[in-house]
Order: sequence, then C-alpha cells, then structure tokens
Amino acid sequence: MPASKSVSKSDVGPEPIVAAWESIRASLRRDCGARTFDGWLRPIALGSFDAEAGMLKLELPSQFMADWVQTHFAERLALAWRARMPEVKRIQIGVGSAAPRTAAVVEIPAPEAPAPGTAQAPGAYAVSLEPRYRFENFVVGKANEVAFNAARTLATADNVAFNPLFIHGGTGRGKTHLLHAIGHEFHRLRPRAKIIYMSAEKFMVEFVAALRANETIQFKQQLRSADLLMIDDVQFIAGKESTQEEFFHTMNEIISAGRRLVISSDRAPQDLDGIEPRILSRLSWGLVADINAADLELRLNIITKKLEQLPDVSVPEDVVMFLAKRISSNVRELEGALNRIAAYAVMQNRAIDLDFVSEVLANILRANQRRISIDEIQTRVSDHYRIRKAEMTSARRAREVARPRQVAMYLSKQLTPRSLPEIGRRFGGRDHTTVIHAVRQIEKLRAQDPELDSDIRLLTRQLES
Repeated sequence: MPASKSVSKSDVGPEPIVAAWESIRASLRRDCGARTFDGWLRPIALGSFDAEAGMLKLELPSQFMADWVQTHFAERLALAWRARMPEVKRIQIGVGSAAPRTAAVVEIPAPEAPAPGTAQAPGAYAVSLEPRYRFENFVVGKANEVAFNAARTLATADNVAFNPLFIHGGTGRGKTHLLHAIGHEFHRLRPRAKIIYMSAEKFMVEFVAALRANETIQFKQQLRSADLLMIDDVQFIAGKESTQEEFFHTMNEIISAGRRLVISSDRAPQDLDGIEPRILSRLSWGLVADINAADLELRLNIITKKLEQLPDVSVPEDVVMFLAKRISSNVRELEGALNRIAAYAVMQNRAIDLDFVSEVLANILRANQRRISIDEIQTRVSDHYRIRKAEMTSARRAREVARPRQVAMYLSKQLTPRSLPEIGRRFGGRDHTTVIHAVRQIEKLRAQDPELDSDIRLLTRQLES
C-alpha cells in the first residue's frame, strides 16, 4: 500500500479534498454557531489521506479536544464527507503524531466495511453507539426521571405496554444519551438483536442516496427488519414530504411487527411544525416522555459525576456552585464548560479558581445571563392562562386562546432576538404580519387594561428570573 499523503494547503493547493473541507467548515460554522465552532471545530486540521483505503485523518491540538469532537461531531463529519466527496470512506479523528494515542475510527456506513469496534447488524447499517452513554452514568433528577424510567423499561422488559417511546426536550438535555443507553442495554440483554440508531438527518441522507442509486428496496428492508430502531432529532424531517412518507411506513412496519421504536425530538409531537398529522398521531400513540430543564440540584449532581471522570482535575466547591448557578441553559453546555476549563487548565498550567473560570468561560457566561426561548415563553403563557400549549400553534381563534397567543407573540418579540418571520413560524406557521398585529394589539391593550399589563409584567419577571 502506498504511503499516505499528507493533505494541507501548503503542499496540495486547491485540490478537491481541500475545497471539500472548506465547504464542510463553512457549513459547520453556520449550523453549530460561532461559539461552538471557534472553541472546538476551528482547530481541526486536515491530516493524511490514504486514497487506497479511503481513510482521511482529521487532527486536533490535544487528545482531550479530539475525544470531544469524536463524541459530539463524528457522525456529522462522516456524513458531510460522504455527501461532498465519496472517495473518503472513513475518517479518523485524533491528534498529531506526537500524541500517545488516537481517537477511534468512525466508519461512514457502507455494506462492505464495518467500522472497527462497532457491531455489524445483518445488512448495511452498523450499530455505532457512544460507549460512555449508558444508563449507569446518566444523572437522574426530577427533570428527567420519567424519560429515564421509560427508556430503561423499553430496553430491559420482555414486553412493554407502549410503543413507540417518544422522548422530547430542549437541546442538550440528554435525549441522545438515553437513546444510546437504550441501545447498549438492549444489546447486552439480546446480543443477536438487530439494532439501528441514526439521526433523522442521516435517515434523510440515506433515503435520498437510495433513491438516486435505485436501491430503495434494500433501504426499506434494512430499517424495517430492525428489532430496535432509534431515530434521533425527528424534527429535521419537517417539510420533507418524500422522507416523511418513507418514515411513516417504516414506523408502521416496526410497530405492527411488535418491534421497538424510539424517537426523540426537541419538542412534543403536537408542537412539531411541518410534520404530517398521521405521523404525529403515531408518535403520540405510545408513551411521550419529556425532559425538562435541569434544576440546580441536578446540575450540581451532573458536575459531580463529570468530575469523577476527570480525576486529575481539581475544581473547588465554590467553582462548582458558580458553574451550576450560572450555566443553566442545558446540560451539554454545562459539560462543555467543564471540558473547556479542564483543557485550558492543562494547556496553561493554571489552577482552577473563580477568576480563571470567569476568564475562560467569558462568552458562555455572557450568553447565559439572558437566554429566553420561544418554547419557554409559550409554556409560561399557557400555564398562566390555563390553556393547552398546543393552542399556541393551533388555528383556533376563540378569544380564550387567541389573546394568550398574542401575549406569547408579544413577549417573544420583546424578550428574544428572533425575527418576526421566525416567531410566526413557531406559532403554527403564521405570517409575520400576524405577529406585527399581535404586538401592536397587546401594546394598545396594556395601556387600557391594568389586569393585562399586570399579567405581562408578572410573566416577564418569571421568564427573566
């Protein structure tokens, strides 16, 4: 086998692989946001590419960063390379040659070459589960105990009274962790079972690829023969009619055959926009379990659990409490903050104290000072006026639901940076002119109705607290 050639701009110039990488980098920055990209993805450099084996190495400055990217972005990077440059069949995420070890290889799904270290189910789709995402290291609290218990029951029980299991919650609350944990436990108890885990984005990419290659029959057979099928982030198929058609029939086949189906999303079924009603009905048919935002106690427990995995990192108690109080948006960001602190402390040979943490996490702390979502506003307003949250996106115009909906639109405009069209979309696909009318109407009524003005002041205080 010929020696791998190092890929870099300095010795390769504008070759296709370099151009593909620039396109992928731009897409990652757009999709993930500047903070995540700059902190973790910008340092990735092209390493060597073995054209015969189709192996491309992506390198990071430290093993710590390589492990983080491997855990959080390996599949997305693999899919991106497959879409832009099919010659790249595998990627390896690691560090430079001076590093003592490299991260695991991620296989871009292909029938003939399973990734090292992954279990290959009969057919084309490999089970590639994150080893650290198991039930035993999932921190349970009031915010997630229903989803945790449901997930463990589905994975361990011989018979379950619900199918599918639909887990929903905001970004970074542990949905993906639970799906991987289900897969691990199901495999442990049923070693010969066929398990398929994939993101909805991957489902869509694979389905489109099968259409183009005239291999849709094979695609259907692979998915519908799974004993356990798990689809993550189903909201990404919104508006994709052909993908939804295939997804619906796949769901039906799995459920009708008595096999197990787990779906996750960032919101409840009734709040999903752009998804066919028949799919929403199926999603609501089994058990719907939500994961709420972690409270202070749960955040403290998560930090403690995470620090057990970092025995060489000493974090004082005042720093632990500071992090738990200040980073409340989601668990993933909290864990990311701990990772960053640990990495910077090692690289800079600094002791971890409040000054150091404030310096390293300046951007994250500023972002967490005030981050109110439209979903949170809809929840608060619905609870205040005692209506179903689904009414926020419904077509009903009765006064008892129309007025709270207008209040929620008004607060969304006042308390979030979202544009008018985006706010309209989150309220059942309404036009931006509807949002403008709602804002003007509430502004007018506040001046005339002291009770309404008091309601809005109370809701504002609750949301900003």
